[in-house]
Amino acid sequence: MFRSDTIAAVATPMSSAGIGIIRVSGEEAVSVVEQIFCPAKKGKKLSEQDTYTIHYGTIVDGEKVLDEVIVLLMRGPHSYTAEDTVEIDCHGGVYVMNQILQLVIQKGARVADPGEFTKRAFLNGRIDLSQAEAVIDVIHAQNDYALKSSIGQLKGSVLRLIREIREEILYEIAYIESALDDPEHISLDGYAEKLRIKTKELILNMEQLLKESQQGKILREGIRTAIIGKPNAGKSSLLNALMGEERAIVTEIEGTTRDTLEEQIRLRGLTLQMIDTAGIRKTVDRIEQLGVERAKQVMEEADLVLYVVDASCPLDENDKEIIALLQDKNVIVLLNKTDLTEVTSKEQMRELMDKPVVSVSAKEERGIDQLADKIEHMFLIGEVSWNDEVFLTNIRHKTSMEHAKISLQKVLESIALGMPEDFFSIDLMDAYEELGKIVGESVEEDLVNKIFQKFCMGK
Repeated sequence: MFRSDTIAAVATPMSSAGIGIIRVSGEEAVSVVEQIFCPAKKGKKLSEQDTYTIHYGTIVDGEKVLDEVIVLLMRGPHSYTAEDTVEIDCHGGVYVMNQILQLVIQKGARVADPGEFTKRAFLNGRIDLSQAEAVIDVIHAQNDYALKSSIGQLKGSVLRLIREIREEILYEIAYIESALDDPEHISLDGYAEKLRIKTKELILNMEQLLKESQQGKILREGIRTAIIGKPNAGKSSLLNALMGEERAIVTEIEGTTRDTLEEQIRLRGLTLQMIDTAGIRKTVDRIEQLGVERAKQVMEEADLVLYVVDASCPLDENDKEIIALLQDKNVIVLLNKTDLTEVTSKEQMRELMDKPVVSVSAKEERGIDQLADKIEHMFLIGEVSWNDEVFLTNIRHKTSMEHAKISLQKVLESIALGMPEDFFSIDLMDAYEELGKIVGESVEEDLVNKIFQKFCMGK
């Protein structure tokens, strides 16, 4: 149940810093802070001040001054929570922030639950549930594109999209119900065919959104990138070159890497979750076999595969096995060790694989810019491109969309079987409610609580 009491929390990290913020929200927010705030200008009561004003003074506990502060006053409904909100900007020491927070609690507020400020914004109707979830996505955005997508969702891009689909479904539900209630004036003759066309159109739109949700996942989490190749092809050297540090062990001994090594890098505004893997080859060493199996699993699950080929050696049976596994993947072939005499050429690789090929020398860190160009083209311009379209980056949103699509497919089945119109209405309503879960218009309290538990205390 919605609690309308006054809540408070430290809204900045609990560490020594220049500034700390204590956020207070609720019906008594202004009066609570007024009891402990001593304005520099005498006789200036906080409760008598206009909204969106800033006031300088001190926080006092009786005669004791705790800190010199600035107080921001924001009256509801035009605040983050849509309630009266006061923020105390104090010095960022852990001790002083705790002292002020404890004083606020003594005067009538309580400590906020995780995410409760944003939860109140949702419950008070200032934002929908998809926008609330976008808040935490903005906080955790790891690259420019994830941030852009999250900001778009925060501005209501998902809300507008879902509302449009729900309105179309609701129109059909209303038409069926009206026709069943008043058959003399509203005819259902030929309606099943019209509904079939409309439903197929909605399903196609949903399928496109679900297909693009994989790109949304990449936006949010980064490009899961597997570095694959034979032993001693230079995979670990490539990871070190991309990282700009000696992160992986590099030796002339084949099979040095036995397990996966994961690191995150930023490249041209994208986030790459780099995974260095064991060299793929036939071996009787049981431990190495496990490493090879794990490398193949990582390759199967990756969004992008960097296939490292030792250009100073001829291709062999191990290369042929790898090439066969990579035909249907997003792959960039890296001809490594081009600082040595080249035995394997770009032309040979292009004959075997219809994939982009880049000449590099991980040892001399040459060709990295060309590799970055290929990745940028593949994920920002070419095959896996994204633009200003709406992406479902949240697994909960994707699941609800899939359930809604299934309900609409049942409508098509009922039409094909010649079922009565009230059967259509039932499945249409199921789809309508599933989509409502995305924006929080038909969602259970337990789910709402679970979502906001992911937030920090001051948000």
